[in-house]
Amino acid sequence: MRIYTGKGVYGAVAIGKIAVFKRKELSVKRFHVEDRNKEKKRVEAAKNVAREELQDIYDKALKEVGEANAQIFEMHMMMLDDVDYNDSICNIIETQAVNAEYAVAVTSDNFSEMFSSMEDAYMKERAADIRDISNRLIRKLQTDKDENTLEMDKVIICADDLAPSETVLLDKDKVLAFVTSHGSSNSHTAILARNMNIPAIIGVGDEFLQEISDGVSAIVDGFTGEIYVEPDEKTSKKLLKKQQKDEEKRKLLQELRGKENITRDGKKINVYANIGSVENIGAVLLNDADGIGLFRSEFLYLESKDYPTEERQFIAYRKVLESMAGKRVIIRTLDIGADKQVDYFGLKKEENPALGCRAIRICLTRPEIFKTQLRALYRASTYGNLGIMFPMITSVREVEEILSMCSEVKAELINEGVEVSDKIELGVMIETPAAAIISDMLAPMVDFFSVGTNDLTQYTLACDRQNPEIEDFMDTHHEAILRLIATAADNAHKHGAWIGICGELAADTSLTERFLRMGIDELSVSPSFVLNVRGAIRDIDLTK
Repeated sequence: MRIYTGKGVYGAVAIGKIAVFKRKELSVKRFHVEDRNKEKKRVEAAKNVAREELQDIYDKALKEVGEANAQIFEMHMMMLDDVDYNDSICNIIETQAVNAEYAVAVTSDNFSEMFSSMEDAYMKERAADIRDISNRLIRKLQTDKDENTLEMDKVIICADDLAPSETVLLDKDKVLAFVTSHGSSNSHTAILARNMNIPAIIGVGDEFLQEISDGVSAIVDGFTGEIYVEPDEKTSKKLLKKQQKDEEKRKLLQELRGKENITRDGKKINVYANIGSVENIGAVLLNDADGIGLFRSEFLYLESKDYPTEERQFIAYRKVLESMAGKRVIIRTLDIGADKQVDYFGLKKEENPALGCRAIRICLTRPEIFKTQLRALYRASTYGNLGIMFPMITSVREVEEILSMCSEVKAELINEGVEVSDKIELGVMIETPAAAIISDMLAPMVDFFSVGTNDLTQYTLACDRQNPEIEDFMDTHHEAILRLIATAADNAHKHGAWIGICGELAADTSLTERFLRMGIDELSVSPSFVLNVRGAIRDIDLTK
């Protein structure tokens, strides 16, 4: 028996045979061409085919992992039309009189090397995207339809890493687990695996692939991040028992449907869902969430080629409010910037985009964009139970400006004869240390707080959450973070506001009891984690 250790990114146990993911090696040769225009036309034809493939992958991802996670393929389609990328290909063909495949390969190497050398972690990840779309183009130019080779029959897929398209294209009904030599917990593969509910371990090291082969038996423990290759009988029995216990627990959780989330001593806690688009509402209802604690409105901006109109936004907000039939829906206002860039916003390049012009800072410096969104939200308010929350808050002044603009928009709509609800709740996100520290000043101004633990962790620990190099320093259970949350909870309740958590820590059941003892009123998690959190709440007795 050999044991390899990586980082578990989805907790579950998988037992089965290994299948090593083998890509068909791309061999690109350079040769002289006489007709340069013909080569350029070949590139355009290959781009058209690649674009159609990416649209199919996007449609599949949309159904399986939702809008937020499918957006990577929209970005790939946009990258196919990137001016600099295409100019480079055409320039190499024109100046060197070489074949299209070679021009794409050289451009891929140059651009991916350029992105890899950047300090910004988000930009570094674009190197993998460049290679992915370039390899797709080269395959189309070579009319090679075999993108990879893999026998699919309920297997544990092992690879160096997987491109997002490779992950989505696999038949998830035949995938027992993912194990990769490289990658980080923030990689596209890890995120997709979590959303597909597939056990996954990343970062097990290069020697792993060198020492395994197809058909070898293995056990993947996504809870501990360990993979056992050719396990002995004792280990097999132990992990089989662990798998059965986990499956029994999941079945029991299904029995919680329709029941209230009440601790053993009678305290009710709301368990809501986080979603990234209207298409995810089905998952919220399927998992029996009490409401929506985070509706990421930026999908409307990310999937558009220009600023979404008030009407388009109104239709989306109305649909989610109607579909939730009176359950609370908290819509976060525009959160663009940092790792979510939109070309038509024309944002300047920043040395530290996570600390730059993003989220509410964009809204307050571009009030015409903010006002359009607020009008759409207020118009939709009569169709359900709406809460609006504002991200990246650091000062009282910001909240004063926000509330002033909300009052202005509401008055304008009423003057226009538009009906507006009087029961809209307004809240701010506690995702900066500044907001947590002055939460006693912010609480009297709003109806609720929502703690965004992802950014709160990043800013408190001075760790870029997109940077896999410092993942070991990203201690999500750091006492400083938990104390900031407790401070915000105390101040919220002192001033009559309620408080929830919508970051990834909300789904960490090892912290559920501590959060409840702090006085957290609501936990909002990905739809697939709703029942798990509900089960944890019902096992807690706060009197002990």
